[in-house]
Amino acid sequence: MEWLPANHLVFFFLDLDAELDYSWIYAVYENRVPRGVKAYEPRMMLVLLLYVSCVSILCSRRIERACCEEVAFRVLIGNQQPDHSRISDFRLVHLDALAVLFLQVLRLCQKAGLVSLGNVALDGTKVNANASRYKAMSHERMLKT
Repeated sequence: MEWLPANHLVFFFLDLDAELDYSWIYAVYENRVPRGVKAYEPRMMLVLLLYVSCVSILCSRRIERACCEEVAFRVLIGNQQPDHSRISDFRLVHLDALAVLFLQVLRLCQKAGLVSLGNVALDGTKVNANASRYKAMSHERMLKT
């Protein structure tokens, strides 16, 4: 019985292992004093964070929950279950490397035909508003006035 369809996005991320350069990430661990709890495999954590950014789950507590409950996550991380603090710590330590690797992943996705890259424009205009709950009107109150 197959748990996931053969064309599931998780398998793309599992195949990324051979395409990405992890030297920046491993350099951090080589220079650390070996004390405390053993770290999760950096490649697994990296692929997890890249995957969650594509499926729009950014909260480390939700990532932790998904690692326990969702089949796609369990396949991706080899049935390990990192807690939210380890996920958050890994993200903070490797923030710069994640930004570079995320761009590499986007380029690989574009080559594979999974995404089309274009321009995105955001409007940052500030608008004054009165959002007081005492000034807000219900539909019935608006009809009365």
